[in-house]
Amino acid sequence: MPRHRAVGDRLRTAAVAAVPALVAAAHIGPAGTWLAGPRRALLPALAGIGTPHHVALTFDDGPDPRSTPAFLAVLDELAVRATFFVVGEHLLAHRRLGHDIVRRGHELGVHGWTHDRPWWPAPRREARRVARAAHAVAEVSGTAPTWYRPPYGILTGDRLLAARRAGLRPVLWTAWGRDWTARATAESVAATVLTDLRGGGTVLLHDTDRHAVPGCWRAALAALPGLVAACRAAGLTVGPLAEHGLTDRRRTPHAGPAGATGSRPAPTGR
Repeated sequence: MPRHRAVGDRLRTAAVAAVPALVAAAHIGPAGTWLAGPRRALLPALAGIGTPHHVALTFDDGPDPRSTPAFLAVLDELAVRATFFVVGEHLLAHRRLGHDIVRRGHELGVHGWTHDRPWWPAPRREARRVARAAHAVAEVSGTAPTWYRPPYGILTGDRLLAARRAGLRPVLWTAWGRDWTARATAESVAATVLTDLRGGGTVLLHDTDRHAVPGCWRAALAALPGLVAACRAAGLTVGPLAEHGLTDRRRTPHAGPAGATGSRPAPTGR
């Protein structure tokens, strides 16, 4: 075999072998946004950094008739509205609860059709599922959803493309309460949130234990009054993503804990 033909065959073989690696990189690469520090610094809109004097309050994984009504009751008492990222199959199983969330002035976002981990690339399946979940939210709320937060915050290439095709805007968070663990308490949830929370930040909590340790939602529920009080004491308003000013993509990212440019809530005594 001529030498140039042998070289060409090796190059073609190498190119074919590289395809799976390229596909995997395209799938997994965007998931690096799960890292909070780089996300806040490099992608402030994706992190949910909005108006400096506002905090966005968000809940994932519902709706759940065992626990979500308790959150709605406390939010009513606090006169706070929030964004609930719902799982499509749960929403359609509990339509009345979905209607109640919207009736009370809260916002519904898309959290996928099921709460799964995206181990392998499956762009067509992901596109169908995200579109199906978005349709469910629109059907229940009467309004096309704006926001998308993938399960576990893992934004793969497939999920990013699916969100764009469905007309959804991905948004993650700047502070969370680690309220899904067996050791979570009202005090630990509040302290964990307030460690990273600044004005303009987005808080992630969960209104159900369906995908976590049984009963852990009670810690997030009990932490709510103290968290809202701390924000208000710092001069910050608390509300849904719709009021968070994320449409301004030119916003300057806030600094980290060592040099925050927004107001920082004082620690709560809860």
